[in-house]
Order: sequence, then structure tokens, then C-alpha cells
Amino acid sequence: MCDDIPSYPETAGTSRRGLIRGAGIAAAAAGLIAAGGSAAQAAPSANGSSHAPRARTSFVLLGTAGGPVALDGARAGIGSAVVFDGREYLVDLGLGTMEKLAAAGLQPSTDVGTILTNVEAILFTHLHSDHFMDWPALWATGAMNSTGRTAPIRVLGPGDRGALVPMFPPSAQRPVIEAAEPTPGISQLTSYLQKAFAQDLNDRVRDSGMTPPSQVFDVTDIDVSALWPAVGDGRPPRVSPFEVFADGDVRVTATLVDHHPTAPAFGYRFDTPDGSIVFSGDTAVSENLIELAEGADYLVHEVIDPAWVETIVTRVPPAARDGLRQHLLGAHTTIAQVGPDVAAKAGVKNLVLSHIVPGNCSERTLRAAAQGFDGRLIVGQDLLSINVGK
Repeated sequence: MCDDIPSYPETAGTSRRGLIRGAGIAAAAAGLIAAGGSAAQAAPSANGSSHAPRARTSFVLLGTAGGPVALDGARAGIGSAVVFDGREYLVDLGLGTMEKLAAAGLQPSTDVGTILTNVEAILFTHLHSDHFMDWPALWATGAMNSTGRTAPIRVLGPGDRGALVPMFPPSAQRPVIEAAEPTPGISQLTSYLQKAFAQDLNDRVRDSGMTPPSQVFDVTDIDVSALWPAVGDGRPPRVSPFEVFADGDVRVTATLVDHHPTAPAFGYRFDTPDGSIVFSGDTAVSENLIELAEGADYLVHEVIDPAWVETIVTRVPPAARDGLRQHLLGAHTTIAQVGPDVAAKAGVKNLVLSHIVPGNCSERTLRAAAQGFDGRLIVGQDLLSINVGK
């Protein structure tokens, strides 16, 4: 989501802050482990890191807050890391995820400059700022944080959509930013960073011999023009999953999800010999995503509290309320929807809530997502590490 909206007062029940600062987090972790199943979970330790033994396939929630609003730092912006046999694959890089990646204990050693050494690919679900805010920082410093790498890190994400979509309400009159190039994709967006960081890069490349970022990262747009020739109002057509990346035993497929007016927006599925993990990205209830997630071991899905939406729309000017409400409820999945309308229909074993909006929504409120879903519900927390398979 991209709307600039204020934070949300904590709802009744156990607060997120209380869980993080008190013993509740340990109890929650014990409950997950006791629940059994095909995976073992470890909660973050008191200092915010999670270094429990990992299976060959695992994933870490680097940041679990949705939206561009900075809270108290307990939840970083949205981002996750999938790990297979020591190789890492990042999905989204929200605000604070670079720091969380360093704290996750994934780097091959304690040496300075290795947090990207084992990263093979970075995938962006869509280009709302809360999903790529740490990308400029990671891009500019990549050479200094990938000691020992010999091959570029692949970066994949949406391409230029080619057109602005209609506004809601249609009669609204708002400015167009950069009218000549209003919808850059990930490769074009990244090319602009070189100009922005030119002074820093020239100093480091010329004086210290640093490798230029263009040699550290291989950035590619995911081409969906054959599936979706024109974005229209941003609501994607019905499509089946398509492969976007393969790395030995790791296969990544994607689908188009509904986060209108933002388009294209992707959900991703990782399949390894140990199991499957699906990331929804930001989306309304999506038949495309349900097909992508069919039978998955873990579905990491965004969620929004509709009661908060009704509160927040009263805090913006009247002319903006309908548009804000339409985006928040029409392009996201509510707590009541995610369990029965997505996870249950897809037949997933475990539903993991992330991209939580608001980021300080109480765990008690979020646990209502379990209604209508017979699998296991996990309320995501930053640096929660989840093992997949044995």
C-alpha cells in the first residue's frame, strides 16, 4: 500500500509491543513448536534475532509491517528471506529490512560485509514504496556487503506498466508526477539510482576500487505483456502460474495478483525438495493467488484490519476518503477473508500473517483469521524463522 496514513491506536487485548517486550513471545513460540506438523519454528530471541538450527529449507520474516507509516521500530517494513541449502532468496525490501537481514544470522560468517554473500536473487512483488524502500541502500552498498561473491545477484520485479490507471473517484483531479515517465519498472527505477548516488559511487569506485553496483546486481523486468497486454484499471486477468526463476532445486513461479491500481503486482511461490512457500504480495482475494498457493506448506499472506480502515478514513480530508477506503479495502485482504476465502480454498497447511496493517494491530484481533481455516495460523513477527520439511 502506498497511502501516507497515520498510525493506529492499539486495540484491546495483548498488544504487539507487549508480546515483543515480555514473556509472551516465548510462550507463542512454544505453542508453535508444540503444534507439530512438518516444520519447527523459533521465535526471535530477546535481542531481536533468531538463530535456532535451520533445516535445509527455511524462511525468515525480516519485516512484517505493511504500509509506509513508521511506528516504533518493533516491526520493520515488509520483507522475507527464503533459504535453501545456504542459498538465500529475498522477497521485498521494506524499510528496515537491510538491518533485519544483518540480524537474522544468515550470513556465512561474522566478518563485516557478508550479509549479501549468499543471496542469489531478490524479487519484488510490486513497486509501492513500502516494498522497496531499502533497495536503494542495498544497491548502493551491495559491493561492500557481498564479500566473496563471484556472480551477480539476480533482481526481478515488475516492469513499466506503460500507462497510468483511472483514478477513484473518476472525477478527482490530482497531479501527475514525472509525466514523461510516470510508471518506471524495477530496471528503470534502478537505473535512476546511479545518477542519484553518482558522487558516492565515483569516490568509492575511483578511490577504493569498489565494484560498481551495475556489476553486483543483474536487474530484469518480469515481462507479462503476453499475459496482460494493457493494464486497464489495474485488475489483472485470470492467469495460471508461470515460472520466473530457477536455481538448481529451487523453482520460483509467479502469478498476477489484484492490487489495483498498482500493476503489475506479483505473488511468488518457492518450491524445493522439502516443501513450498508462497508469498501473496499485496492483494485483494485473488483466484490467481489461490491457484498459485494450492496445497502449499506455507502461505505468507498480507492482512488488513477493516475496523482500522473505518477509523483512518475519518482523519483525511473528505474529498480523499472514498478513494482511500476503496484502495485499502478493495486492494487488500481483510482478517475475516484471509482464512476462509484464501487459505482454506487453496488447501494450504499453514497460514502466516505478514504485511500486517496496521503494524500495531493486536494479536488477539489478528487471530480471528483462523475462523473458517482448518490449518495452522501463525501471526508473523519480525525475525521469526520457520523450518520447512525435516
